[in-house]
Amino acid sequence: MFNLDVLFSVTNIVLFMAIFTRLSGLFASAPLFSTYPIPAQVKMWLAAAIAFILFPIVQYNTHMIAPTTVPALTLILFKEFAIGYAIGFCANIIFIGVEFGVNTFTVQMGLSADQALNPASGGNSPVLTQAYTYLASMIFIGLGAHRWLFAAIYNSFKDMPVGYTFAFSAGLVEQIVIVTSQIFSVALGIAIPIFGILFITDILLGFTSKMMPQMNIFMVSLPLKIYLGLLLSLIFMRPMAEHIAVLIEQFLTKVAIIF
Repeated sequence: MFNLDVLFSVTNIVLFMAIFTRLSGLFASAPLFSTYPIPAQVKMWLAAAIAFILFPIVQYNTHMIAPTTVPALTLILFKEFAIGYAIGFCANIIFIGVEFGVNTFTVQMGLSADQALNPASGGNSPVLTQAYTYLASMIFIGLGAHRWLFAAIYNSFKDMPVGYTFAFSAGLVEQIVIVTSQIFSVALGIAIPIFGILFITDILLGFTSKMMPQMNIFMVSLPLKIYLGLLLSLIFMRPMAEHIAVLIEQFLTKVAIIF
């Protein structure tokens, strides 16, 4: 028989709250879970279900002393949320970089005015950016990358156990900064093939304007660059998908190692 007094002790209740809070931080920033309008109730119950599964494993490997004051409990829960949020945010760098890179060459195409609500970021972005965001999401699911996130959150309970121990050491913060600083390299790798060709097109149109001043180059360049940009997007779709798949594997491997 189960001893309810032991099962529902203060230590066990606080431990379950800590696990639930760390998972809540993950869902608040992780790809798919935070980038699409999933109802909060669904994410809450999913976090509770996973916390229920992880509870006996974490309890067996953790010797936590229950806090005796509200500030101590708040400190523990804040630390747990920060750990989960950091794991999800590092994994979400890929989506941020892809959106940043596609926005760069869509402006060069002249589609900066073509704005629509992007459910992935919560703001407005060109429709072409949304298409690449959905592409990255399908690749993320196809690679089973969501399982990597749960593996990272599971391993984090071993390296950063629940309790008063300060989890964010100088080495960990340095690794997080290094990973987040790669947003620009991801964006550059996505944008440079199409952006470079469109930039060369602008130069050639400039020479044409000088050689033929009577020609209304603006009326020619706008539809030409849109057509060329869309054509290049279709041509580079497969190489970019393969590039994004490699980036997702690399970043999630780093996240699993860091945490």
